[in-house]
Amino acid sequence: MMDEHLALKQRIIDMGVCLIRRGLVVGTAGNISARLPGMDYLYVTPSGMPYEELVPDDIVGIDYEGNVVEGRRRPTIEYVMHASILRARPDVNAVVHTHSLYATAVAAARKPIPAILESVIIVNGYKIEVAEFAPAGSRKLAENAVRTLGDGKAVLLANHGVIGVGADLDAALAVCETVENAAKVYLMSQLLGGAVVIPDEEVAEQIEFFRTKYGQR
Repeated sequence: MMDEHLALKQRIIDMGVCLIRRGLVVGTAGNISARLPGMDYLYVTPSGMPYEELVPDDIVGIDYEGNVVEGRRRPTIEYVMHASILRARPDVNAVVHTHSLYATAVAAARKPIPAILESVIIVNGYKIEVAEFAPAGSRKLAENAVRTLGDGKAVLLANHGVIGVGADLDAALAVCETVENAAKVYLMSQLLGGAVVIPDEEVAEQIEFFRTKYGQR
């Protein structure tokens, strides 16, 4: 059992290093959480520590009220948001929060990313919405993120960044990378007069198609 916990902590660290190397965060920005199926608490990254310097003992275990139950470090200031999302979504076991350049630019403009690519439809259906602004680390930001995310996989945080969720860390990372790519295409399309949004009826058909035909069963 503890070997699984240790492996998950190390995986969180590896994910943090991956975010740095892929340019999805800078310095100690962003944060990560994950849990094992059946866990009654979650692991989060510590506050203000470089990912490359972390060791498993630096990863913090918190319950869904934000109380530290394992570890000696202070958790990320966004611990309430992570706990709130995981409490609201039993289908999700990992949350990755990034400050990637293009997606954060769109979030700063407080504009949703519409269904301009099939990848947007796969991740979030009709659009990737923007959660209303609230200060970093606040309970209000957590509430806004949970409400706007709904049953989707991604949400933009106004003037802040991106949240991607998934069944595991790899899935959550893939969502964040998909959002960043879509944001880049969305912004670049403005040079050509703006992206043409896929019509709602086509989106509905694509949602059903990807739900039943895409990937492995």
